[in-house]
Amino acid sequence: MIVVRGLRKSLRTGGATVEILRGIDFTVERGEFVAIMGASGSGKSTLLGLLAGLDDPTSGSVALHGTVISNLEEDKLAQLRGKTIGFVFQSYQLIPTLTALENVLLPYELNVSPNAAGADAGGWKAGVARARALLDSVGLSERVDHYPVQLSGGEQQRVALARAFILRPPIVLADEPTGNLDTVNGKHILELLLELNRVEGTTLVLVTHDPALAAQAGRRITLRDGLVVSDEVQGAGSPVSV
Repeated sequence: MIVVRGLRKSLRTGGATVEILRGIDFTVERGEFVAIMGASGSGKSTLLGLLAGLDDPTSGSVALHGTVISNLEEDKLAQLRGKTIGFVFQSYQLIPTLTALENVLLPYELNVSPNAAGADAGGWKAGVARARALLDSVGLSERVDHYPVQLSGGEQQRVALARAFILRPPIVLADEPTGNLDTVNGKHILELLLELNRVEGTTLVLVTHDPALAAQAGRRITLRDGLVVSDEVQGAGSPVSV
């Protein structure tokens, strides 16, 4: 589902070159739940951005669902990203002028052409029905018409989770999804992610600082100084091939 080969990312700053990622290789299989860990500055958020096609590598490649995205034209990349990836941001990234339901429906509006088969009135009704079902699954069936400012941080993150799954993407990427939440809400978000991952059958890659959260993943990849220093199946004690 995800294939990373020789991935490097460097930046020029103050006349010097900073190597953020220094040659990374790994493969994520369909349906896996992978936690990426590492200290601040290890390159994990940069890696997640490259996996999502939000940034370009200095060298190397990323392939998603069989398509190499590293050199795709922006319009083709946007189309692929819209239909292949659901992204959960640490800071929620909800549109303040849209209700919870409208925020969840936004990827559907942006990625399903009004003229496409199934995107007529009946198709739109199906999209609304799925959005409502997802909001119900994260415990927000009575908050669908509320705006982000009327929701708590935990509720906003639940809306963001529902939005990430609206198009049934084969891959969901999450960047510190519990980082801005207290322990109780953080645990609830993790449980919802795991349940949605199980029900939807998605491949889930999650960046986190939290060992307890990472312990729930089936596999843990640890970065240090822009390199993979360990890649292990949780509880198996043996490294995965990289």
